[in-house]
Amino acid sequence: MEIVNSNKRKFDAIVIGSGMSGGIAAKELCEKGLKTLVLERGPKLDHIADYHTANTPLWELPHRNRQTWEDKNSTHPIQSKCYAFNDGTRHLFVRDDENPYQQVKPFSWIRGYHVGGKSLMWARQSYRMAPLEFEENAIDGHGNDWPIRYNDLAPWYSYIERFVGINGMKEGREMLPDGEYLPPMELTPIEKNFKAAVEQKYPGRYVVTGRSANVTVKHNGRGPCQYRNLCHRGCPYSAYFSSQSGSLPAAAATGKMTLRPDSIVHSIIYDESKGKATGVRVIDANTKEMVEYSAKIIFVNAATLNTTLILLNSTSNRFPNGLGNDSGVLGHYLMDHNYRTEVSGTHEGYLDKYYKGRRPNGFYVPRFRNVGNDKQKDYLRGFAFGGSCERSGWEQGLGRKGFGADFKNAITKPGPWSIFMQSQAEMLPEFHNHVKINRKISDPWGMPTLDIDCAYGQNEDKMDKDIALVAQEMLEAGGFKNVNINYNNGKPGIGIHEVGTARMGKDPKTSILNGWNQVHTVKNVFVTDGASLPSQGSQNPSITFMALTARACDYAVKELKKRNL
Repeated sequence: MEIVNSNKRKFDAIVIGSGMSGGIAAKELCEKGLKTLVLERGPKLDHIADYHTANTPLWELPHRNRQTWEDKNSTHPIQSKCYAFNDGTRHLFVRDDENPYQQVKPFSWIRGYHVGGKSLMWARQSYRMAPLEFEENAIDGHGNDWPIRYNDLAPWYSYIERFVGINGMKEGREMLPDGEYLPPMELTPIEKNFKAAVEQKYPGRYVVTGRSANVTVKHNGRGPCQYRNLCHRGCPYSAYFSSQSGSLPAAAATGKMTLRPDSIVHSIIYDESKGKATGVRVIDANTKEMVEYSAKIIFVNAATLNTTLILLNSTSNRFPNGLGNDSGVLGHYLMDHNYRTEVSGTHEGYLDKYYKGRRPNGFYVPRFRNVGNDKQKDYLRGFAFGGSCERSGWEQGLGRKGFGADFKNAITKPGPWSIFMQSQAEMLPEFHNHVKINRKISDPWGMPTLDIDCAYGQNEDKMDKDIALVAQEMLEAGGFKNVNINYNNGKPGIGIHEVGTARMGKDPKTSILNGWNQVHTVKNVFVTDGASLPSQGSQNPSITFMALTARACDYAVKELKKRNL
């Protein structure tokens, strides 16, 4: 792939961001013949060559894979809250002391600034939103109606699944639409027992094998998974999907992509005489020089909050409050999944059963509340669970006294089975959950920062009480004992599924984007990352971002050829 120099500044398309959706935008636009500039605010990071800790044993890491006092209190106080942050992944997360924002209410903004973005650190769980979840805003009046329905996106879900490579099984469940899958990662013996027990006692609840973007067979020149469960360090086998392993190489293979890392997008340039955007302003992260690039169409894929910051910072006489913000809703309706309820337990049986490898996946319980005849009086929408069962290993010997061969043999024998399960609950779209631009406080590159004002509400609190109840009864049905319900008091952001701040809609008076992810009043600008979602459902959202992106790219190129852009 070509690295741009300052003399080459005119392109057919510009993609802002190289992560999950930005990588797909780059691939689609390049494969459709457009000369495309991909802008990434972070440094260059090469696939495999820059995965420096991918094969490093825990005992060779400087702090034995543990977080340090400095991480928690100085350099990474917010990033270190992320489940994937440790000694082997620290270099993939931003330094909080260098990337400020203001928390009006507690909000953990987890970020990765480098080529590929958070596509290197994601949990890889890949579930389609259900048909009902495209309709509920209209049904219950919370949030604006989606301008599209499931059937509009279904073929694009399939298109992305075939490219990405999702392992899983077709289940035929209402709230878990089936797709295109590679062979699944098998449930452990006790998970199969848990599945049978729950589904027998509680009709309508299902425990299924997780659907994850880890290829289980060779697929598009990648994989297969080696069952090391070290995905967050970067996979040297290309077995899990990331921009580096999949979409960016596909874009580069066309010869149409130009990648410019270390490029902090300041704003989008709007030409009032033409009534459209003509390019972007970029701050060079190393020299702090401002550079401008021009293009016929622009895709904004900087991840929800940075996308919103760029749009808010893109002001003009026509748009004094941010590009396309006639409605005044830009920055509002911020959502994240609610992960506050955790449940665990132990099992006395199945001691003659074990498993092979470290599976980077688990089981999934799709939403069953407020579906069909299940109508809850206390709250709207619903939740899913993700979890896994495993046997304790050598760690069970920590703190035990002993030495010699007998002691070593004792602690290396597998211990009892345990289960861990965590909620993934939908958060309602609310106007008061918002971000706004702060021009008084800048980052080290002179960019204004964000004030984030977001909190869970009564609906989420009421849902949590039911989550704890159903989680406990499901574990007990599966024969687990010592069931522990932990309410972790987590705040928005830590779910890393922030969406909603530049939402799609049918009415320009209440939304920023139309049904093609196109800015209502600036037709050659598209937003296809999480900012575009009017609601979030209960599923991990990344595959929805990618499907929306592929669909919007197809539309944009057709409109460009018709000279409508």
